[in-house]
Amino acid sequence: MRTLASQFSSYLCRRKPVNLQSRNYASFNRRDELELEQEAERKIGWLLKLFFAGTAAAVGYQFFPYMGDNLMQQSVSLLRVKDPLFKRMGASRLARFATDDERRMKIVEIGGAQELLNMLEAARDDRTRKEALKALTAISRSDKAVGALHNVGALSVIKSTPKSLENAEVENYKSSLLKRFQDLRYDSSS
Repeated sequence: MRTLASQFSSYLCRRKPVNLQSRNYASFNRRDELELEQEAERKIGWLLKLFFAGTAAAVGYQFFPYMGDNLMQQSVSLLRVKDPLFKRMGASRLARFATDDERRMKIVEIGGAQELLNMLEAARDDRTRKEALKALTAISRSDKAVGALHNVGALSVIKSTPKSLENAEVENYKSSLLKRFQDLRYDSSS
């Protein structure tokens, strides 16, 4: 019996280390697998981020040109339409674009000032006059733009604009423009 017990115990003892080793080996694999998964997630995460950034850059490259000079061109094109609503929308856009001297001169260069004057001359209602005068006022904040407006005959068009009894803003914009021309000595009456 003793021999049988010793063989049995040696069999069990021999099995335990094998089991322990296999368990350790399995846990080592799990730890290794977790590390590999985390590393793969990191690499794929960066790959996905790069893919997203590349897609966003490509989409931005396609759409942002519409927000620069091209949108100014479209706004000037709106001034050429016969519908006063579209003309007001184009004038409003140009007034918003005229934030610095470079943009103001760009509007003048692409024909925006001339189209605004044509719009003002042909306007039949106060709202259209108001938007045209508002855009011209925004453009006239630049000395060079005022000179360009004077060269295209803005002073006579502004002076010939009928008085508005209903809308005081039209008169405010008109007087502001006339004062700006006077300050820069473009007014022929002074």
